[in-house]
Amino acid sequence: METHRRPGSPYRDPTPPVLDMTPEGEFRDPLPPPRSMLDRVLARLGGLALLLTLAVGGLLLVAVAIFFIGLLLPVAVGAGLVAFISLWWRMRRAQRDGTAPPIRFVVMRR
Repeated sequence: METHRRPGSPYRDPTPPVLDMTPEGEFRDPLPPPRSMLDRVLARLGGLALLLTLAVGGLLLVAVAIFFIGLLLPVAVGAGLVAFISLWWRMRRAQRDGTAPPIRFVVMRR
């Protein structure tokens, strides 16, 4: 049985921590524990999983872009068709009434 009591908790580790300091007075970080073979394999596997996730995310983004282009393309074609029919109808009506100006193509060269 111990006759002298030490301050602090009785369950505390009796060995004090090692404080490693540089000459400038800053603390050094402790050395990391050695990595096992399982740690290296899991790190490599995690890196491959991250790379695969980024690749699949990129493909998903391309697929969504193609989907939206596929939705917008018929709308653009339809709008162009409506504009063409509207202009064609106006030109036809103007020619019938005799108020259509002659169509001239001008080429500007610089």
